[in-house]
Amino acid sequence: MSGAAPSGVERIHVGIGSNLEGPREQVRRAVAALAAHPALRLAGCSRLYANPPVGPVAQPDFVNAVAALDTVLGPRETLDALLGIESSLGRVRGTLRWGPRVIDLDLLLHGERIVDEPGLQVPHPRIAERAFVLVPLVELAPSLVVPGLGPARALLACVDERALEPLGDVAPAGVPDDTKVAAGRAER
Repeated sequence: MSGAAPSGVERIHVGIGSNLEGPREQVRRAVAALAAHPALRLAGCSRLYANPPVGPVAQPDFVNAVAALDTVLGPRETLDALLGIESSLGRVRGTLRWGPRVIDLDLLLHGERIVDEPGLQVPHPRIAERAFVLVPLVELAPSLVVPGLGPARALLACVDERALEPLGDVAPAGVPDDTKVAAGRAER
């Protein structure tokens, strides 16, 4: 499971989504950017999933995945790194909430930490409501326990996952093949 190792390294999980400008390729580019970040080590990535958008805005379907990474960064620094990656990939923040986006990186979990401060909540505040997060999360770490909420499998049992469509592996350019993780291989 996730948590702090003696070396100070923590397993984090990042939700990745896109519904603009070739969403599959945008998710692949995001995984490659995460893998290339000097303070992050990609431990694994779920398959890609297509799903309908959440929220009141009419828009194209999303492509989503979850990445497991190891880092020595704290939660705030991790969020800053994710925002920097989003920006480098063309994300412009401040636009319509729950609207279409070229890329979205959400810090879902940071080890076993619970964080509630302005601009940062970990676990992600809607993690228990979203099949497009829970399905790939359980794929990566079947026995993961979400801090403060319980086993990810139990949370998944409470959401409707019928709208999700598996699309295949991420396999981005520049990411070693051994980071394509079958169910459970990213679990610690």
